[in-house]
Formats: sequence, structure tokens, C-alpha cells
Amino acid sequence: MNIEIKRSIKPIKYDHAIKFLEQRLIDINNEKRGDLIWILEHEEIYTAGTSYKKEEILNKDINLIKTNRGGKITYHGPGQLICYFVIDLKKRKKDIRKFITIIEKTIIESLSEFNIKSSGDPKNIGIWINDKNDVKKVAAIGVRVSKWIAYHGFAININNDLTKYQNIIPCGILDKGVTNLKSINNQNYNILGDVIIDNFTKNLEI
Repeated sequence: MNIEIKRSIKPIKYDHAIKFLEQRLIDINNEKRGDLIWILEHEEIYTAGTSYKKEEILNKDINLIKTNRGGKITYHGPGQLICYFVIDLKKRKKDIRKFITIIEKTIIESLSEFNIKSSGDPKNIGIWINDKNDVKKVAAIGVRVSKWIAYHGFAININNDLTKYQNIIPCGILDKGVTNLKSINNQNYNILGDVIIDNFTKNLEI
């Protein structure tokens, strides 16, 4: 199936990106456009999913946007790879759990190409790394499904400022930390976006 690939070099404002995704969802539903995968980076912002709780905000002065995606509170900013998508599940299997598994598989396979071992967690959505017997999140996933069209996306921490997570309880999880790829293995991740696209498109066709 044909999937449009979009890459943005300059940071994109969060509200602009969401409006773009929501318009694409309408266009797909009306059979005017096809599926989309979009690689980008955001300006600094905290976003809250539909299941967040106010007590998960530790610093009330942060710039927080409430969204309609699933999940709780997370941080976006420079040094983080964002992969957004608008994917029509009607043209595939109408299976949301399988779609989440495809996302997890895509991230895990992509990181393995950089010799980084990661895994999913049945209890906590996202991708995790065992860092010296300390399990930490390296990628957050947030998905919404409307009329069997899945949208929003996932974020992989590359070399972002991890102190920003001290303002929140990331994804509502108290007993696990957050890390980034540079902290695990200080190497060049410039082609990670291309690797993600290759694996994501391949896994969507399985």
C-alpha cells in the first residue's frame, strides 16, 4: 500500500502538527488522500493524554497542552525524534492491539540496528531499556483511533534534556525512569529516522 513519507527539518509546533494530522484523517476518511508517516522534531512542550491526572504535574508552571491521544503526560523537545502517522486500519486488519505491536516492533528493530537492546512492557506502553539493572523508558507511544483510522505517533529520546522530565510524572509511572539513546550508547543517530521509516512501512505490510 502506498504511504506518503514526510520529513520536516525545522522544529514543528505541536498544535500545527496535530491540525495537520486531523485534516489528513478527514481526507483519508473521505478517500481524498492516503496514509502518512511524518518524521519531525517539536519545539519544547508538555502534552497530556486522555487518562492523565493533575497530580502527575509536578511543576504547575510548565507549558501543557491537553490532547485527545491515549496515555498520560509526556515531554517533547529538541533532541527527540517524533514519528507521527495517519494509518487506515480498514485497509489492514481492524486490530488496534496488533497495530500497537507493530509500532513496538518497529522501534525495537530500529534500535537493534544501532546495537541497542530494548523491549516492550505488557503493563506499561512504550519501549524500555535495561540500563545497569535499572529499567528506563526510551520511547513513548500515544495513539488514537477514529473510524478505524489510527493517528498520533511515538517519540524516541535521542539526546534530549532529561531534566525536563523532573517537572512531571512521565506517562504516570513512578517506579521507572527515562533515558535517551546518547546516554546508553554515544554514537551517531542521524539515520534513525530513515531506519524507522523502512521498518515501519515493512511491518505495516506484514
